[in-house]
Amino acid sequence: MATDIKDTAHAVDAAAVMRLLPARPRVLALGEPTHGEDTLLDLRNELFRQLVEQEGYRTITIESDCMAGLVVDEYVTSGAGTLDEVMEHGFSHGWGASVANRELVRWMRAHNDGRPESERVRFAGFDGPLEITAAASPRQALTALHGYLADRVDADLLPCTAQTLDRLLGADDRWTEPAAMMDPSRSVGQSADAGRLRLLADDLAALLDAQTPHLITADPSEDRDRDRARLYGRTAIGLLRYHHWMADTSPARLTRLVGLRDQMMAHNLLALAERGPVLVHAHNSHLQREKSTMRMDGKLLEWWGAGALVSAGLGEEYAFVATALGTIRHQGVDTPPPDTVEGLLYALPEDRYVIDAGRLATALGDTRPSPRVSPWFGYAPFDPAHLAGIDGIVFVKDVPRVQ
Repeated sequence: MATDIKDTAHAVDAAAVMRLLPARPRVLALGEPTHGEDTLLDLRNELFRQLVEQEGYRTITIESDCMAGLVVDEYVTSGAGTLDEVMEHGFSHGWGASVANRELVRWMRAHNDGRPESERVRFAGFDGPLEITAAASPRQALTALHGYLADRVDADLLPCTAQTLDRLLGADDRWTEPAAMMDPSRSVGQSADAGRLRLLADDLAALLDAQTPHLITADPSEDRDRDRARLYGRTAIGLLRYHHWMADTSPARLTRLVGLRDQMMAHNLLALAERGPVLVHAHNSHLQREKSTMRMDGKLLEWWGAGALVSAGLGEEYAFVATALGTIRHQGVDTPPPDTVEGLLYALPEDRYVIDAGRLATALGDTRPSPRVSPWFGYAPFDPAHLAGIDGIVFVKDVPRVQ
Protein backbone atom coordinates (compact mmCIF):
# COMPACT_ATOMS: atom_id res chain seq x y z
CA MET A 1 0.00 0.00 0.00
CA ALA A 2 2.86 2.43 0.76
CA THR A 3 4.04 1.97 -2.85
CA ASP A 4 0.54 2.80 -4.13
CA ILE A 5 0.34 6.09 -2.24
CA LYS A 6 3.89 7.38 -2.68
CA ASP A 7 2.83 9.62 -5.59
CA THR A 8 0.41 11.47 -3.29
CA ALA A 9 3.28 12.67 -1.08
CA HIS A 10 5.36 15.81 -1.55
CA ALA A 11 7.99 17.74 0.40
CA VAL A 12 6.52 20.08 3.01
CA ASP A 13 6.53 23.66 1.76
CA ALA A 14 4.03 26.38 0.96
CA ALA A 15 4.24 25.77 -2.78
CA ALA A 16 3.25 22.13 -2.33
CA VAL A 17 0.28 23.15 -0.18
CA MET A 18 -0.89 25.75 -2.70
CA ARG A 19 -0.67 23.26 -5.58
CA LEU A 20 -3.34 21.19 -3.85
CA LEU A 21 -5.83 24.06 -4.09
CA PRO A 22 -7.80 25.37 -7.09
CA ALA A 23 -6.97 28.98 -6.14
CA ARG A 24 -5.37 30.97 -3.35
CA PRO A 25 -7.87 30.81 -0.48
CA ARG A 26 -8.85 33.78 1.67
CA VAL A 27 -8.61 31.49 4.71
CA LEU A 28 -5.99 28.75 4.67
CA ALA A 29 -6.51 26.59 7.75
CA LEU A 30 -3.67 24.42 9.06
CA GLY A 31 -4.85 22.09 11.79
CA GLU A 32 -2.99 20.15 14.46
CA PRO A 33 -4.13 17.00 16.29
CA THR A 34 -2.58 17.96 19.63
CA HIS A 35 -1.51 21.13 21.39
CA GLY A 36 1.77 22.17 22.94
CA GLU A 37 4.26 20.50 20.57
CA ASP A 38 6.78 23.04 19.29
CA THR A 39 7.75 20.68 16.46
CA LEU A 40 4.36 21.38 14.88
CA LEU A 41 4.57 25.09 15.62
CA ASP A 42 8.04 25.32 14.06
CA LEU A 43 6.58 23.77 10.91
CA ARG A 44 3.70 26.28 11.02
CA ASN A 45 6.19 29.15 11.38
CA GLU A 46 8.16 28.04 8.34
CA LEU A 47 5.03 27.64 6.21
CA PHE A 48 3.88 31.12 7.24
CA ARG A 49 7.22 32.66 6.30
CA GLN A 50 6.99 31.01 2.89
CA LEU A 51 3.39 32.14 2.41
CA VAL A 52 4.43 35.70 3.21
CA GLU A 53 7.42 35.67 0.89
CA GLN A 54 5.93 33.66 -1.98
CA GLU A 55 2.14 34.03 -1.85
CA GLY A 56 1.49 37.50 -0.45
CA TYR A 57 -0.01 36.41 2.86
CA ARG A 58 0.09 39.12 5.52
CA THR A 59 -1.82 37.70 8.52
CA ILE A 60 -1.48 34.72 10.82
CA THR A 61 -4.08 33.92 13.45
CA ILE A 62 -3.96 31.24 16.11
CA GLU A 63 -6.27 29.62 18.66
CA SER A 64 -5.71 32.29 21.29
CA ASP A 65 -7.68 35.12 22.93
CA CYS A 66 -8.65 37.70 20.28
CA MET A 67 -8.41 40.58 22.76
CA ALA A 68 -5.00 39.56 24.09
CA GLY A 69 -3.82 39.13 20.50
CA LEU A 70 -4.08 42.90 20.00
CA VAL A 71 -1.02 43.22 22.25
CA VAL A 72 0.97 40.96 19.92
CA ASP A 73 -0.23 42.75 16.80
CA GLU A 74 0.74 46.13 18.21
CA TYR A 75 4.22 44.84 19.00
CA VAL A 76 4.91 43.19 15.64
CA THR A 77 3.63 46.19 13.67
CA SER A 78 4.97 49.09 15.76
CA GLY A 79 7.41 47.67 18.31
CA ALA A 80 5.26 48.71 21.29
CA GLY A 81 6.38 47.01 24.50
CA THR A 82 8.98 44.28 24.87
CA LEU A 83 9.04 40.71 23.63
CA ASP A 84 8.86 39.38 27.19
CA GLU A 85 5.82 41.53 27.96
CA VAL A 86 4.10 40.46 24.77
CA MET A 87 4.63 36.75 25.43
CA GLU A 88 3.25 37.18 28.95
CA HIS A 89 0.18 39.25 28.12
CA GLY A 90 -0.55 38.60 24.44
CA PHE A 91 -1.56 34.93 24.56
CA SER A 92 -4.13 32.78 26.33
CA HIS A 93 -4.14 29.05 27.18
CA GLY A 94 -0.46 29.24 28.21
CA TRP A 95 0.66 29.60 24.57
CA GLY A 96 3.00 32.47 25.52
CA ALA A 97 5.42 29.98 27.10
CA SER A 98 6.05 28.28 23.76
CA VAL A 99 9.52 28.77 22.31
CA ALA A 100 8.07 28.43 18.81
CA ASN A 101 5.43 31.09 19.45
CA ARG A 102 8.15 33.38 20.77
CA GLU A 103 10.17 32.80 17.61
CA LEU A 104 7.10 33.58 15.46
CA VAL A 105 6.61 36.92 17.20
CA ARG A 106 10.32 37.74 17.02
CA TRP A 107 10.43 36.98 13.29
CA MET A 108 7.30 39.03 12.57
CA ARG A 109 8.73 42.05 14.37
CA ALA A 110 12.06 41.73 12.52
CA HIS A 111 10.26 41.30 9.18
CA ASN A 112 8.19 44.45 9.72
CA ASP A 113 11.04 46.67 10.85
CA GLY A 114 11.46 49.43 8.29
CA ARG A 115 8.71 48.19 5.95
CA PRO A 116 5.76 50.32 4.81
CA GLU A 117 2.45 49.49 6.48
CA SER A 118 1.09 47.75 3.36
CA GLU A 119 3.90 45.17 3.53
CA ARG A 120 3.78 44.47 7.25
CA VAL A 121 2.60 41.14 8.59
CA ARG A 122 -0.16 41.08 11.19
CA PHE A 123 -0.98 38.80 14.13
CA ALA A 124 -4.39 37.96 15.57
CA GLY A 125 -5.94 35.62 18.07
CA PHE A 126 -9.28 34.31 16.81
CA ASP A 127 -10.53 32.51 19.92
CA GLY A 128 -12.85 34.27 22.33
CA PRO A 129 -11.57 35.35 25.78
CA LEU A 130 -12.47 31.88 27.02
CA GLU A 131 -10.62 29.31 29.08
CA ILE A 132 -11.75 25.76 29.85
CA THR A 133 -13.09 26.63 33.28
CA ALA A 134 -14.15 30.25 32.84
CA ALA A 135 -15.15 33.04 30.48
CA ALA A 136 -13.84 36.58 30.79
CA SER A 137 -15.85 39.53 31.97
CA PRO A 138 -17.26 41.51 29.02
CA ARG A 139 -15.86 44.68 30.62
CA GLN A 140 -12.78 45.14 28.43
CA ALA A 141 -14.57 44.69 25.12
CA LEU A 142 -17.72 46.57 26.09
CA THR A 143 -16.01 49.61 27.59
CA ALA A 144 -13.51 49.78 24.71
CA LEU A 145 -16.37 49.83 22.19
CA HIS A 146 -18.20 52.51 24.17
CA GLY A 147 -15.02 54.57 24.46
CA TYR A 148 -14.35 54.37 20.73
CA LEU A 149 -17.83 55.61 19.91
CA ALA A 150 -17.91 58.26 22.66
CA ASP A 151 -14.82 59.88 21.11
CA ARG A 152 -16.35 60.02 17.62
CA VAL A 153 -20.15 60.37 17.62
CA ASP A 154 -22.70 62.67 19.20
CA ALA A 155 -23.22 61.77 22.85
CA ASP A 156 -26.99 61.81 22.33
CA LEU A 157 -26.67 58.77 20.06
CA LEU A 158 -25.02 56.61 22.72
CA PRO A 159 -27.47 54.22 24.42
CA CYS A 160 -25.81 54.68 27.83
CA THR A 161 -22.97 56.32 29.69
CA ALA A 162 -19.70 54.73 30.72
CA GLN A 163 -20.87 54.99 34.33
CA THR A 164 -23.98 52.93 33.54
CA LEU A 165 -21.86 50.22 31.98
CA ASP A 166 -19.56 50.17 34.99
CA ARG A 167 -22.49 49.84 37.39
CA LEU A 168 -24.12 47.02 35.42
CA LEU A 169 -20.83 45.13 34.99
CA GLY A 170 -20.02 45.18 38.70
CA ALA A 171 -17.03 43.21 39.96
CA ASP A 172 -15.24 41.19 37.28
CA ASP A 173 -14.87 38.14 39.52
CA ARG A 174 -18.60 37.50 39.44
CA TRP A 175 -18.25 36.92 35.68
CA THR A 176 -15.13 34.75 35.94
CA GLU A 177 -16.43 32.44 38.70
CA PRO A 178 -14.82 29.05 37.80
CA ALA A 179 -17.59 27.03 39.46
CA ALA A 180 -20.10 28.43 36.96
CA MET A 181 -18.82 26.16 34.19
CA MET A 182 -20.32 23.09 35.86
CA ASP A 183 -22.90 24.77 38.12
CA PRO A 184 -25.30 27.10 36.23
CA SER A 185 -26.57 28.58 39.49
CA ARG A 186 -23.13 30.18 40.03
CA SER A 187 -23.33 32.12 36.75
CA VAL A 188 -24.36 35.76 36.55
CA GLY A 189 -25.25 35.36 32.87
CA GLN A 190 -29.06 35.48 33.20
CA SER A 191 -29.25 38.22 35.84
CA ALA A 192 -31.15 41.43 35.17
CA ASP A 193 -27.85 43.31 34.83
CA ALA A 194 -26.55 40.82 32.27
CA GLY A 195 -29.77 41.05 30.29
CA ARG A 196 -29.53 44.85 30.21
CA LEU A 197 -25.88 44.61 29.12
CA ARG A 198 -26.79 42.32 26.22
CA LEU A 199 -29.21 44.94 24.90
CA LEU A 200 -26.66 47.72 25.32
CA ALA A 201 -23.93 45.71 23.60
CA ASP A 202 -26.25 45.11 20.67
CA ASP A 203 -27.17 48.80 20.52
CA LEU A 204 -23.53 49.89 20.62
CA ALA A 205 -22.56 47.45 17.85
CA ALA A 206 -25.52 48.65 15.77
CA LEU A 207 -24.48 52.26 16.31
CA LEU A 208 -20.96 51.45 15.14
CA ASP A 209 -22.39 49.90 11.99
CA ALA A 210 -24.80 52.80 11.39
CA GLN A 211 -22.05 55.41 11.81
CA THR A 212 -19.50 53.73 9.53
CA PRO A 213 -19.78 56.34 6.72
CA HIS A 214 -19.19 59.14 9.22
CA LEU A 215 -16.28 57.28 10.84
CA ILE A 216 -14.60 56.73 7.47
CA THR A 217 -15.08 60.35 6.45
CA ALA A 218 -13.89 61.71 9.80
CA ASP A 219 -10.56 59.89 9.53
CA PRO A 220 -9.95 57.63 6.51
CA SER A 221 -6.62 56.48 8.00
CA GLU A 222 -8.27 54.87 11.05
CA ASP A 223 -8.98 51.51 9.42
CA ARG A 224 -7.21 49.62 12.20
CA ASP A 225 -9.16 51.42 14.92
CA ARG A 226 -12.45 50.65 13.17
CA ASP A 227 -11.45 46.99 12.80
CA ARG A 228 -10.68 46.90 16.51
CA ALA A 229 -14.01 48.52 17.36
CA ARG A 230 -15.81 45.83 15.37
CA LEU A 231 -13.78 43.21 17.24
CA TYR A 232 -14.85 44.79 20.54
CA GLY A 233 -18.48 44.59 19.45
CA ARG A 234 -18.28 40.95 18.35
CA THR A 235 -16.48 39.99 21.53
CA ALA A 236 -18.82 41.82 23.90
CA ILE A 237 -21.91 40.32 22.27
CA GLY A 238 -20.34 36.86 22.09
CA LEU A 239 -19.23 36.90 25.73
CA LEU A 240 -22.61 38.06 27.00
CA ARG A 241 -24.33 35.36 24.95
CA TYR A 242 -21.87 32.78 26.31
CA HIS A 243 -22.47 33.88 29.90
CA HIS A 244 -26.23 33.72 29.31
CA TRP A 245 -26.00 30.07 28.34
CA MET A 246 -23.62 29.28 31.19
CA ALA A 247 -26.58 30.06 33.45
CA ASP A 248 -28.88 27.75 31.47
CA THR A 249 -30.12 24.51 33.01
CA SER A 250 -31.42 22.73 29.90
CA PRO A 251 -29.87 19.49 28.54
CA ALA A 252 -28.46 21.46 25.59
CA ARG A 253 -26.36 23.76 27.79
CA LEU A 254 -22.91 22.29 27.10
CA THR A 255 -23.62 21.85 23.40
CA ARG A 256 -24.59 25.51 23.17
CA LEU A 257 -21.43 26.59 24.98
CA VAL A 258 -18.99 24.70 22.76
CA GLY A 259 -20.93 25.81 19.69
CA LEU A 260 -20.89 29.45 20.78
CA ARG A 261 -17.13 29.35 21.20
CA ASP A 262 -16.67 28.14 17.63
CA GLN A 263 -19.19 30.68 16.39
CA MET A 264 -17.08 33.46 17.94
CA MET A 265 -14.04 31.94 16.24
CA ALA A 266 -15.82 31.86 12.88
CA HIS A 267 -16.92 35.49 13.12
CA ASN A 268 -13.34 36.53 13.85
CA LEU A 269 -11.98 34.50 10.93
CA LEU A 270 -14.46 35.99 8.49
CA ALA A 271 -13.53 39.50 9.67
CA LEU A 272 -9.82 38.77 9.21
CA ALA A 273 -10.47 37.41 5.71
CA GLU A 274 -11.96 40.76 4.70
CA ARG A 275 -8.53 42.40 4.83
CA GLY A 276 -6.66 39.75 2.83
CA PRO A 277 -5.57 36.11 2.86
CA VAL A 278 -4.95 34.69 6.32
CA LEU A 279 -3.24 31.56 7.66
CA VAL A 280 -5.12 30.15 10.64
CA HIS A 281 -3.62 27.57 12.98
CA ALA A 282 -5.68 25.66 15.52
CA HIS A 283 -6.77 22.18 16.49
CA ASN A 284 -8.06 20.06 13.62
CA SER A 285 -11.41 19.76 15.40
CA HIS A 286 -12.01 23.53 15.17
CA LEU A 287 -11.07 23.75 11.49
CA GLN A 288 -12.65 20.64 9.93
CA ARG A 289 -15.69 20.84 7.67
CA GLU A 290 -17.45 17.96 9.43
CA LYS A 291 -19.30 18.28 12.71
CA SER A 292 -17.08 18.41 15.79
CA THR A 293 -17.63 16.00 18.67
CA MET A 294 -16.34 15.58 22.19
CA ARG A 295 -17.32 13.97 25.47
CA MET A 296 -17.90 16.30 28.39
CA ASP A 297 -19.49 15.48 31.72
CA GLY A 298 -20.33 12.02 30.41
CA LYS A 299 -22.22 13.33 27.37
CA LEU A 300 -21.38 13.22 23.68
CA LEU A 301 -21.56 16.75 22.29
CA GLU A 302 -21.92 17.50 18.58
CA TRP A 303 -21.74 20.96 16.99
CA TRP A 304 -20.58 22.79 13.87
CA GLY A 305 -17.08 24.13 14.39
CA ALA A 306 -15.45 27.31 13.10
CA GLY A 307 -14.10 25.62 9.97
CA ALA A 308 -17.51 24.27 9.00
CA LEU A 309 -19.09 27.70 9.51
CA VAL A 310 -16.41 29.59 7.59
CA SER A 311 -16.42 27.02 4.80
CA ALA A 312 -20.19 27.42 4.48
CA GLY A 313 -19.66 31.16 4.02
CA LEU A 314 -16.58 31.21 1.81
CA GLY A 315 -16.91 28.01 -0.22
CA GLU A 316 -13.72 27.33 -2.17
CA GLU A 317 -12.10 30.38 -0.60
CA TYR A 318 -11.73 28.28 2.57
CA ALA A 319 -9.10 25.53 2.51
CA PHE A 320 -8.33 23.04 5.26
CA VAL A 321 -5.09 21.08 5.59
CA ALA A 322 -5.10 18.71 8.56
CA THR A 323 -1.96 17.57 10.36
CA ALA A 324 -1.57 13.87 11.16
CA LEU A 325 1.14 12.35 13.34
CA GLY A 326 2.97 9.07 13.52
CA THR A 327 4.31 9.01 17.09
CA ILE A 328 4.45 11.17 20.21
CA ARG A 329 6.41 8.66 22.24
CA HIS A 330 6.83 10.87 25.31
CA GLN A 331 3.03 10.78 25.60
CA GLY A 332 2.72 7.04 24.95
CA VAL A 333 1.61 7.41 21.32
CA ASP A 334 3.72 4.77 19.58
CA THR A 335 4.00 3.47 16.00
CA PRO A 336 0.55 3.57 14.38
CA PRO A 337 -1.12 0.35 13.25
CA PRO A 338 -0.42 -0.28 9.54
CA ASP A 339 -4.11 -0.32 8.58
CA THR A 340 -4.69 3.28 9.74
CA VAL A 341 -4.10 6.41 7.65
CA GLU A 342 -1.22 7.29 9.95
CA GLY A 343 0.18 3.78 9.58
CA LEU A 344 0.08 3.93 5.78
CA LEU A 345 1.88 7.28 5.78
CA TYR A 346 4.33 6.15 8.45
CA ALA A 347 5.59 3.45 6.06
CA LEU A 348 6.80 6.10 3.61
CA PRO A 349 10.56 6.77 3.83
CA GLU A 350 10.77 10.47 4.72
CA ASP A 351 9.92 12.22 7.99
CA ARG A 352 7.45 14.81 6.68
CA TYR A 353 5.09 15.10 3.76
CA VAL A 354 2.31 17.15 2.27
CA ILE A 355 -0.29 14.63 1.13
CA ASP A 356 -2.75 15.22 -1.68
CA ALA A 357 -5.94 14.10 0.08
CA GLY A 358 -7.94 13.60 -3.12
CA ARG A 359 -5.28 11.45 -4.74
CA LEU A 360 -4.84 9.50 -1.51
CA ALA A 361 -8.57 8.71 -1.46
CA THR A 362 -8.32 7.56 -5.09
CA ALA A 363 -5.27 5.42 -4.37
CA LEU A 364 -7.04 3.76 -1.45
CA GLY A 365 -9.99 2.87 -3.65
CA ASP A 366 -12.30 0.54 -1.76
CA THR A 367 -9.77 0.09 1.05
CA ARG A 368 -11.19 1.54 4.26
CA PRO A 369 -8.46 2.46 6.75
CA SER A 370 -9.27 1.72 10.36
CA PRO A 371 -9.67 4.58 12.83
CA ARG A 372 -6.64 4.91 15.08
CA VAL A 373 -7.24 4.80 18.84
CA SER A 374 -5.15 7.14 20.97
CA PRO A 375 -3.86 5.99 24.37
CA TRP A 376 -3.52 9.66 25.36
CA PHE A 377 -6.47 12.03 25.69
CA GLY A 378 -4.43 14.98 24.42
CA TYR A 379 -4.00 13.58 20.91
CA ALA A 380 -6.85 13.16 18.41
CA PRO A 381 -5.98 10.74 15.59
CA PHE A 382 -7.02 11.48 12.03
CA ASP A 383 -10.53 10.27 11.27
CA PRO A 384 -10.42 8.41 7.93
CA ALA A 385 -14.09 9.25 7.40
CA HIS A 386 -13.02 12.90 7.03
CA LEU A 387 -10.68 12.26 4.11
CA ALA A 388 -13.14 13.57 1.52
CA GLY A 389 -13.64 16.80 3.48
CA ILE A 390 -10.04 18.02 3.53
CA ASP A 391 -7.77 19.57 0.95
CA GLY A 392 -4.55 18.01 2.16
CA ILE A 393 -2.65 16.41 5.02
CA VAL A 394 0.63 17.49 6.55
CA PHE A 395 2.14 14.30 7.96
CA VAL A 396 4.86 14.37 10.61
CA LYS A 397 6.33 10.95 11.34
CA ASP A 398 7.71 11.52 14.85
CA VAL A 399 7.29 14.31 17.40
CA PRO A 400 10.35 14.28 19.70
CA ARG A 401 10.34 15.30 23.31
CA VAL A 402 11.61 18.87 23.69
CA GLN A 403 14.29 19.03 26.34
